[in-house]
Amino acid sequence: MSNRKLALEAWEGLFRAQHELFEAMSADFVGTPITQAEYDVLLTVTRAPEMTARLRDVTTHMLISQPSVSRLVDRMVARGLLTKTGDPADGRGAVLKATDAGARGFREVATVHSRSIIDRMSALDEDELRQLRTLTDKLRGH
Repeated sequence: MSNRKLALEAWEGLFRAQHELFEAMSADFVGTPITQAEYDVLLTVTRAPEMTARLRDVTTHMLISQPSVSRLVDRMVARGLLTKTGDPADGRGAVLKATDAGARGFREVATVHSRSIIDRMSALDEDELRQLRTLTDKLRGH
């Protein structure tokens, strides 16, 4: 097998595995107080000190465009999941803070979702999980 063919097969396997896992785990969000996209925003915000993060940090971690993140955040503010204020360190930026409702919704989903992730990742042993983490970090340029 040529390196080119192997690279394409590895990419296809990685892409399909990610897609299938993502689709299966979307069930974790059915009937919950927040959507999967809102969970992704709240994941970054609730992990930050005082549950406060800059909008640009949230955008960096999301897999959607900056304008889409901004619209999502605005909807989350309107729903009472986040507050949004000007960033005192950057006049053009914004600071997001999880509200009690946002943090509560996140925790509710995080419990189920983390069990789902652990269950699906249990197909790999600890050495394979470390290898996967190392390989994905390498592919991401870390």
